[in-house]
Amino acid sequence: MFNAEPSVKALVPFVSVHNMMRLVHHIGIETVLSELTDAIEADFRRWPMFDKTPRIASHSRDGVIELMPTSDGVVYGFKYVNGHPKNTAEGLQTVTAFGLLADVATGYPVLLTEMTLLTALRTAATSAMAARYLAPAGARCMAMIGNGAQAEFQALAMKAVCGIDSVRLYDIDPQATEKTRRNLEGSGLTVVACTSGEAAIEGAGIVTTCTADKQFATILTDNMIGTGVHINAIGGDCPGKTELHRDILRRADTFVEFPPQTRIEGEIQQMEADYPVIELWRVVNGEVPGRRDARQVTLFDSVGFAIEDFSALRYVRDWVAGTDFQQSLDMIADPDDPRDLFGMLQRAH
Repeated sequence: MFNAEPSVKALVPFVSVHNMMRLVHHIGIETVLSELTDAIEADFRRWPMFDKTPRIASHSRDGVIELMPTSDGVVYGFKYVNGHPKNTAEGLQTVTAFGLLADVATGYPVLLTEMTLLTALRTAATSAMAARYLAPAGARCMAMIGNGAQAEFQALAMKAVCGIDSVRLYDIDPQATEKTRRNLEGSGLTVVACTSGEAAIEGAGIVTTCTADKQFATILTDNMIGTGVHINAIGGDCPGKTELHRDILRRADTFVEFPPQTRIEGEIQQMEADYPVIELWRVVNGEVPGRRDARQVTLFDSVGFAIEDFSALRYVRDWVAGTDFQQSLDMIADPDDPRDLFGMLQRAH
């Protein structure tokens, strides 16, 4: 007789948007950001163990859809993510995502989760991890240029990990700035809404750019950046999309995740093929210095890399195991005889 109930092997833990939000509030957002920062840093320390490939992108005139895979030889992970800047005007998210982890030994999925929220969290945690090594000592003020969906996460990560106590906001849309200012009320940060990019960077030791327009843009010009500043450029993340004037790159020490991907998608796509970059994992491992002196201009040309998503997926997997922050999805066909998939189908009739 056919058993309509799926077996344990057929079930895959799934974390919905609702449960991801519950989980973040249960742990505390700044704790999540701090713990994610540590998890990403731990995987950067074992960077050579991972499969690495530029993300697989499908570009259209409306945006991009991407797959971001990697494996450490024991666990495999990927993220599906899009980037459609026009979506905001239509009441839709610019970025949506989901991700999966699988056991390399069997190929069976072990986690499926929303990653729209998780991507915002891991992107902010990666920024904070880089700032640990690259920001000027004692930096307490950051500028946040581009006040969209990422802004609050970035500010809170810099607060939790790097000790930032004030943030200066600017966006070409004043409503976006007001949204961010309002959302950061009660966070412990001093929040200043500014009317220009120039005003926003006054006194800031860390300058984060995160704008959405899919085009070559000049959000920061060379004259805006003084000595000793750390620039966290996270908005340029696909071919044809940048935020910084190339003169800034000429005098900055530039740090990247995976050069073959960043040279296609990052700020350095503007530069010559032999433009020198430093891989951030080598800084984390102590192989090369990050910030060397107080006058150095550092740039983290961050486009997002699959290993960061892998770290975030493993973090969630470990947290939700055995809790009610997950549901079980009947995803894997599991016939009594693994050779008799057709028989399983027939018996369900």
